[in-house]
Amino acid sequence: MTTREAIEDRERIFLAPWAALSAASRGRAQAEPECELRTAFQRDRDRILHSKAFRRLKHKTQVFLSPTGDHYRTRLTHTLEVSQIARTVARCLQLNEDLSEAIALGHDLGHTPFGHAGEEVLNEIVPSGFCHNLQSLRVVEQLEKGGRGLNLTREVRDGILKHSKGKGEILLPGHSEELAATLEGQAVRLSDIIAYISHDLDDALRGGIITDGEIPASCARILGDRSSQRIHTMVSSLVAHSRPQLPGGLAIGADVLEAMVTLRNFLYERVYDVGRVHHDFIKARKVVQELYQVLLSAPEEVRRETGSEIGEGDLDPQRASDFIAGMTDRYALSLYEKIFLPKPWAIL
Repeated sequence: MTTREAIEDRERIFLAPWAALSAASRGRAQAEPECELRTAFQRDRDRILHSKAFRRLKHKTQVFLSPTGDHYRTRLTHTLEVSQIARTVARCLQLNEDLSEAIALGHDLGHTPFGHAGEEVLNEIVPSGFCHNLQSLRVVEQLEKGGRGLNLTREVRDGILKHSKGKGEILLPGHSEELAATLEGQAVRLSDIIAYISHDLDDALRGGIITDGEIPASCARILGDRSSQRIHTMVSSLVAHSRPQLPGGLAIGADVLEAMVTLRNFLYERVYDVGRVHHDFIKARKVVQELYQVLLSAPEEVRRETGSEIGEGDLDPQRASDFIAGMTDRYALSLYEKIFLPKPWAIL
């Protein structure tokens, strides 16, 4: 028996009947031999972890644009926090931790530079629109490894595609078509919300955008007044209320769910759209928009500054969108400076 087969046997013994078993995966788009050491979902996790798109997350905005402080979250640290919360939820509910971890690590690979500001402007100017869920799926299916993709399992790709609803409902009863096909994928979706509600509030407090006294009293009373308390309360409620109704779906206590919605609305009103934060994102939108336009109208000018990174020939909207979505904040700003700002004349 190989190590992989031993792990698969343990899954059959210890996981819940409704957990996604590695040995029962719906497979990959391109069939390939099994690994002797790792299950299918473990291999997916490792492929995402070693991808270029994953490494670029460390220089992509979460809330604050290019923060100079060492302790503000980036898209990478957000991803790691989502992954850990998802693993805890999966472990408590006897779901497949490896599948939840793989989905969590891959869920934001398609995010643009400058956070949701970059996503919004691409969605406005690209004819087919732009959604980071779809772009994350495009990254793992088509863009990574020189256009070959990562050839992930269907379960992981499905979870990446359906990990987010933006400002929509936190729970989606009766909307199975919008939820991941696996409970592990649904756990990642809720873990994503739990993570950003908690750490975006923490970063806003650190940045002086809000004070403790401005947090809605009901949220502090129900969820707690520290980041660790808030995460523990939300995860505990998710686990406790999901257990009795599995495999029917995941649930959160009514009081905790109400506090989560209230806190998320508070973040949109007092943090995400507040002038001190939003003003920089207005500038970031201009950077994305003008880079997109020059990619379509003057690709040779971009090639002179980037080498062969965008390939040969004219660019269509999809290729231009792919190129911008893959940029880090600092790369986008640097490229914008090279193309649009005058260079000092170096010859005296």
